[in-house]
Amino acid sequence: MPRSPSLGPTIQSKPDICPFCDSRQIVKRGLRRNSLRHLQIYWCKDCGRYFVSLLGLKGVKYPPRVIARTLCLYNLGYSQEQTVRRLASELRINVPRRTISDWIAGYRPITTFQRLRAEALRQYGQKMIRERTLDHQQAYEFKVHLAKLTLTAHAIPAEAAARVESYLFSVFEDFPDHLFQEEAAGIPDRPEAPGDSSQDPPHNSPQNSPRESAQAAAPPMRSSKSRFEILPLARTAKQNLANDLAAMGLLLARKNKERHPSVQDFMLANDSCTVACEVPVYLTGDEIAQYKRQGFFLDLPESPRPITGHIDVVQVRNGMIHLLDYKPKACEIDPVNQLLVYALALGARARIPVKMFKCAWFDEKDYFEFFPLHAVMARPTRA
Repeated sequence: MPRSPSLGPTIQSKPDICPFCDSRQIVKRGLRRNSLRHLQIYWCKDCGRYFVSLLGLKGVKYPPRVIARTLCLYNLGYSQEQTVRRLASELRINVPRRTISDWIAGYRPITTFQRLRAEALRQYGQKMIRERTLDHQQAYEFKVHLAKLTLTAHAIPAEAAARVESYLFSVFEDFPDHLFQEEAAGIPDRPEAPGDSSQDPPHNSPQNSPRESAQAAAPPMRSSKSRFEILPLARTAKQNLANDLAAMGLLLARKNKERHPSVQDFMLANDSCTVACEVPVYLTGDEIAQYKRQGFFLDLPESPRPITGHIDVVQVRNGMIHLLDYKPKACEIDPVNQLLVYALALGARARIPVKMFKCAWFDEKDYFEFFPLHAVMARPTRA
């Protein structure tokens, strides 16, 4: 089934252009109330026509947040009848089952998890998602979609899929949370269990040195604050399903600080290839040194302090592991350093070669991607 046109910014913010004449001379002209909500009216100074924002969003009689929440509930395993009752309980609004059915069908090109839903329900019921709150200086909601890990394992090579799954599950068990605490951050000095792939340095690099273990009081470096030189790199701008998913996810956010978790939750529930969100990773000095010995151009200090971060979204598709970061006003920033650290850190933690990763940042309008290997490894020139 072909994808529907991009939804773009479905929040009721001022649209960029007039939908009739493409003019940018747009002003607000009051509100219009339907049976359930107020709609902002806009007027174009050039063509003189009135219009409402939310172009591309079906069912605007109802608050858009209700539509987004409906899709999440259904793809988390609730039946249409159960979804009706949950909406009435959570949002105090009664939506006919037929309307919910129309929304589910209308948004099928965007909510691609629907094709996996029946099998996911059979195997996991409504317990598809496992989560844990990480107290890493602030609260992060780490979540893994168990059904997708099983049903989309074929999307990447089997060995890489097993290692990704092993690392994600390790975060629920014996994860070194102290590395992310500023008052007690450092390199872990506990002995590792045999076969603990989540803690193995890249490509069997040496264990952490006593010198690093002695630096346990050193605070961590944040990946988002890292600045270092990289090789010339091509950044590809494109339209991606992540744009539409972000647009729908933003409908769930009531405040700016809720934008990230809202986009993540919507993608985790409704996208077929998003397997985890807020994934914690860290990169040690020994691992940086090992990457350099492998010939990587890596202008990062081999510090006893680990570089830490949390990957917004992890996807598996088209034979590669995609690391995505939601960034409002994505076209105005360039977080390549941060995403490169994510790829190096997850590669080291799960013992996956960097060539298996693709990185991207996005919002509801724009999507930019690159290959992290190209930022640290010069491509050979043809003779």
